[in-house]
Amino acid sequence: MPHPPRDPAAGEPVTAVSGEPDGPDHYLVGLDLRGRRVVAVGGGSVVTRRLGALAAAGAQIEVIAIDPTPTVESFPGITLQRRAYRDGDLSGAWYALACTDDPEVNAAVVAEADRRRIFCVRADIARAGSAVTPASIRHDGLTVGVLADGDHRRSARVRNEISSALLDGDLSAVPTAPHAPGVALVGGGPGDPDLITVRGRRLLAQADVVVADRLAPAQLLAELGPTVTIIDAAKVPYGRAMAQEAINDALIEHARAGRFVVRLKGGDPYVYGRGFEELAACVAAGVPVTVVPGISSAIAAPASAGIPVTHRGITHEVIIVSGHLAPDHPDSLVDWSALGRMRGTVVLMMAVERLELFTDALIAAGRDPRTPVAIIENGSMPGQRRTDTVLAQAGRAAGDAGVRPPAIVVIGAVAGFDARTGSVGSSPA
Repeated sequence: MPHPPRDPAAGEPVTAVSGEPDGPDHYLVGLDLRGRRVVAVGGGSVVTRRLGALAAAGAQIEVIAIDPTPTVESFPGITLQRRAYRDGDLSGAWYALACTDDPEVNAAVVAEADRRRIFCVRADIARAGSAVTPASIRHDGLTVGVLADGDHRRSARVRNEISSALLDGDLSAVPTAPHAPGVALVGGGPGDPDLITVRGRRLLAQADVVVADRLAPAQLLAELGPTVTIIDAAKVPYGRAMAQEAINDALIEHARAGRFVVRLKGGDPYVYGRGFEELAACVAAGVPVTVVPGISSAIAAPASAGIPVTHRGITHEVIIVSGHLAPDHPDSLVDWSALGRMRGTVVLMMAVERLELFTDALIAAGRDPRTPVAIIENGSMPGQRRTDTVLAQAGRAAGDAGVRPPAIVVIGAVAGFDARTGSVGSSPA
């Protein structure tokens, strides 16, 4: 029977074009590769795709390739031999991959593997190997693999549908046992519920108690079950706020009562989120705590408005600054003179109320009054709005536009970028 052609990038054989049966089904099995030698012959795109999963499985990876890709060459923890394959290279291996662009070499690798009783994937003609790689995903301690009788497009499509259903919660994968008591500090991202991390969403689905910030994605709270207790820990700018000590106490109290508590924050827990204060309080109380990083609005809001905070040849630095205190406040820790002398990007957070004070301080310290400024309200959310101005007029422009928190202020040449036209602007930095 002729072997089916192979799409090297997909990890699965293409359906045979003849009307003959494909042969026996493959036996799907999980391999424990921890500390065991795995040899990949070839250093192209297929090996590039496989290295991450093999490394995550704890394999002792050896790559033999004449001309490996930069990713393969720089992959941490592997042994790389820059040479052609030689018979005997599979000695001591538990698993092998024949992934060169030379069918004769791949056939020789498979032949050696067969002699040594080593299961071997052949990338160009999958049925000619003794193993095939399923389209797979890993989710919450589950590994799901899909084989579709050689139809790699079908297996990949089904795998993607399963992955999407697991992430969205349409397909339940919540462990039967409850999560152990403790606290998880979860960064919810800039506001769009799709921008929370996979791990953050998984832990949120396991929570008994959720202590939520005002800027935490509200739609995520709507997905919680009816038995989940939600505690409002909002800190409204210049308004009502739950004291930090009360938040710490709530985390500790519920965890000690045997509950799993998720402290859901906007952005990242450690970027003006007082995350470390909460971690320290939990550690001092003997409560187990996990930190799940989130996408900070300091980076995400500009990005969602078409602004990169760094750009090759234009800015090599970005500084994120709290606008919680005025420049002349005795408790301010910001060196505004230094900020005024720098040429890179300044991102101001919580700065709307005092924006004119900050811009005046930067100009007084030497920053060009014509420096572009972009103010992004509700970054990543349906109500996102961008106001463009220059440093000398930023305070007035924000007032005229009625800018309200949450808003991110970007100062620097990148604030003049226009993603619609690809323009990098012309104003001074």
